Amino acid sequence: MQEMTTDVIVVGAGPAGLMLAGELGRAGVRPLVLERRAEPGTAQKASGLGGRILDVLRYRGLLDRMTAVSGDASPKPIFPFGGVYLDFTGLDETPLHAVAIPQARVEELLAEDALDRGAELRRGHEVVAMTQDDDAVVVEVNGPDGPYRVRARYLVGCDGGRSRIRELAGIGFPGSTYPEVNRLAVVAVHESVSVLGDGGIEVPGAGRIAPGFTHTGNGVFALGQVSSEDRVMFFQTTENDDAEYDNDEPLTMAELGDSVRRVLGAEIPFGAPTRLSRYQFQDRQAENYRVGRVFLAGDAAHLLPATGAAMNLGMTDSVNLAWKLAADLQGWAPADLLGTYHLERHFAGGRALLQTRAQAALRQGQDPAAEALRAVFRELLADEPALRRLGALVAGTDLRYPMPGTHSLAGTFAPDLILHTDQGVTTVAELMQAARPVFLDLADRADLREIVGESTRVESHSAKTVDRPADAVLIRPDGHIAWAAAIDEPSDSAAAGLRAALTRWFGVG
Repeated sequence: MQEMTTDVIVVGAGPAGLMLAGELGRAGVRPLVLERRAEPGTAQKASGLGGRILDVLRYRGLLDRMTAVSGDASPKPIFPFGGVYLDFTGLDETPLHAVAIPQARVEELLAEDALDRGAELRRGHEVVAMTQDDDAVVVEVNGPDGPYRVRARYLVGCDGGRSRIRELAGIGFPGSTYPEVNRLAVVAVHESVSVLGDGGIEVPGAGRIAPGFTHTGNGVFALGQVSSEDRVMFFQTTENDDAEYDNDEPLTMAELGDSVRRVLGAEIPFGAPTRLSRYQFQDRQAENYRVGRVFLAGDAAHLLPATGAAMNLGMTDSVNLAWKLAADLQGWAPADLLGTYHLERHFAGGRALLQTRAQAALRQGQDPAAEALRAVFRELLADEPALRRLGALVAGTDLRYPMPGTHSLAGTFAPDLILHTDQGVTTVAELMQAARPVFLDLADRADLREIVGESTRVESHSAKTVDRPADAVLIRPDGHIAWAAAIDEPSDSAAAGLRAALTRWFGVG
């Protein structure tokens, strides 16, 4: 059997796999991406990007590509949360941003970026077997021209919730499947339906249907206005059902209509749909994101029991992992750098599970006690601090990786500061597009600049910024702050912290 070699195999050409391929390319690694489907997926799954991943994409210069093809780059800041809504319209600044773009378009743009950076993408190539030892991982692949083998230093399974790679690696995936089926449509309503000023509708023979969530004895019906001009509405039904559906099989308008009749007890005359999808929720997380030379990312590592986070979470898995793999392949990775992937991203996955499990608990009950819980929850959301805190949790912007040191910035995502340098004005986002470590001296600290020295591994910049949050910061390629010096921190302690961080993360100092 023919055998080829490569540095990294990425199994799965969904958002996580393609993001990983592009990030590896930025770091100088050209991965091989194997995708079992012969053609790009067309199933209408996720409908947008939101939260922290938007900052990550901006820091890579990719966000403008996403917004350029989005029909609504700034959706109304109202987001569903477990049967209630997070309404940020009354805030000066929303803690949760989103870009409305279908998953298929996200994958298309990420594939273009990955290919531009040297990745090889093979569609219609399915991994059927895998072995690994201390030196390499070997997969057997069935391709259009027959079977072959690939040997690599590392392999990353980004092959979804039913991951073959996770199974072959023997990684447990504990959790549960929720006995409910969700059917979602973005569709124009028929001319006989009146669209009301509050976003509800008036249906002949059925009467008024309020916007938001309607709980019935047979499930939940959700209604929202997408475009008043085009009479386009968002509809969703949720029904308890123990049957297992193939979510790659398209939802039909007939199936949606049957579900609406069962849940609502009424028939809604629909026009032409722009989106149809069906999905079931699972609540699972891989016991380990790494076994030997095999890693997991995206849905292969976690499945969430609520919408709006899975694609974003998976793509940030990839950004965390890529630079660490590249460091190891290029020979400069400090001890156990790869081990931090599981520690950090399993923690991040746990945070995402926390808020999506809360959503599941809020939406599931149909009795008066459950309605009371949702009513109390809505009252709490009337308080701005609670609303902002929950928005940050959903967005993932409150994530702070455990890091040595006491500075509040350590472990957080670097803020996009406006930087005034001798070469002109720039921003943190612009500096991070090269996906390299960056040291920022914000207080003319020659003592700290000297420690970074002439290292070619870490970019060093001196700059001034308004309301500087620290004297200096050391930013990892994934945008998270590895170390920060407090304002006017004594030279001895600042120098010791910086040296430790440089050694810990980049093998420098």
